[in-house]
Amino acid sequence: MDKSHRVSRLSVHPRLGPRDSVFPGNPDLYRTIDTNATCSPYLQECVMAMEDCCDEAYEAQELIRQGTYDLPRISKVLASERVFLLVDESTVRRYKADLSDEIEPQINELLSRAEKGLQILLKRENMLQAKVEASQSRPTSRAAANTAGMNKLDVRRMQMLTRQRQKLEEELAALQAEVDAMVTSPFFIPPHI
Repeated sequence: MDKSHRVSRLSVHPRLGPRDSVFPGNPDLYRTIDTNATCSPYLQECVMAMEDCCDEAYEAQELIRQGTYDLPRISKVLASERVFLLVDESTVRRYKADLSDEIEPQINELLSRAEKGLQILLKRENMLQAKVEASQSRPTSRAAANTAGMNKLDVRRMQMLTRQRQKLEEELAALQAEVDAMVTSPFFIPPHI
């Protein structure tokens, strides 16, 4: 498109119209009296070229603003540095030995606690197993048949004992599952018996 046929930016954007005169007083005083005076044809081309330059500068400014509005954050991200320090093998071995000397007593303490806990759980399991076997060895069918001849206090006691037995069986199953989980754990160390 030929530049001479372009529309002026000032005519497209009326809010960007020509500025007020900088001369104090009546602007008619400064106008020429000759109304037939014509401007050079190059003057209009010069004004159009100046407006094009202003448009290009405005677009460049917008493009730069969009490209650099996030500059502080990006500069912080890019300012991070990685520093690599090379050490010899003997230093690595020394630090490994220091670390194992520091951690080993704690690991041994945890293992001994786990063994004690496992022993306690095994004892509880054996006690509960004995209780379950003792409650199963009692004849339950006779007790259910004889409830008709019992008074209310005995019936309640029987129901309470039945519920207690069921509760103990559930507790036994939970403990058995916990013991099985501990035995299958990769950190399980068999107790020294």
